[in-house]
Amino acid sequence: MMPESPFYADSLQCLKASKLFGQLDELALADILQRSRRETWKHRRLLPLEDTWQRFHILLSGRVRLGRSNPESGRMITLFLYGPGDGFCLFSLLDGQSHDVMLETLDDASLLSMPMVEARQWIDEHPDFNRALLPYIGQQMSALANLATDLALYDTEARLARLILRHVDETTPVHTEPRLINDLSHESLAEMIGSVRVVVNRQLQHWKQEGIVDAHRGYLMVEKLNELTQRAERRLIRDADKVSSRFP
Repeated sequence: MMPESPFYADSLQCLKASKLFGQLDELALADILQRSRRETWKHRRLLPLEDTWQRFHILLSGRVRLGRSNPESGRMITLFLYGPGDGFCLFSLLDGQSHDVMLETLDDASLLSMPMVEARQWIDEHPDFNRALLPYIGQQMSALANLATDLALYDTEARLARLILRHVDETTPVHTEPRLINDLSHESLAEMIGSVRVVVNRQLQHWKQEGIVDAHRGYLMVEKLNELTQRAERRLIRDADKVSSRFP
């Protein structure tokens, strides 16, 4: 993308606001833009598997999820949910290998795309980027660890509560709208916690009756943050009580 492009200024602004790229100087960001092409993806587009390891992407608008699916049952679990400013296909960027993952857009999305060879060359020429890349990768690894912990140690109610809490501003105790997930379908929420739509729908309706959330189609608002936090911790407390009763 060249500076005369009508999308150049907005794309540059998105990079400046990104946790991954925002600390770099404008010359480095301009180099990214000149090496990249701008693409637009329609809602519910599935990215071909070969593109997940041959090209590196930076999301400018919309949301993209990365997940794994079972070809026999059709069940899917979401591993990462990306928003504007996020870079994805990071693992292939680092190891040069293909990975059995699926990328799907949850909205109409715009993004920057560049060949992996170009992305690695850019990193070599801009070593300051590593100061942001390493913590960013650490956050990705932490997210996978949290998902594994939730699936192994918490019931569905706690997993759903923990998912929502990861996307809210905890300084606002009431009327808090979760970031990125506030308008997702119940099926999409279920795929983020290893459950199914009907279970998530039932749990949200139960919380709605208790005044903990306000939830309906394409809308989610936390009304009682403290109560939701207790639901997220309750399973851990129950398990701890069981262990202490066995080993006084």
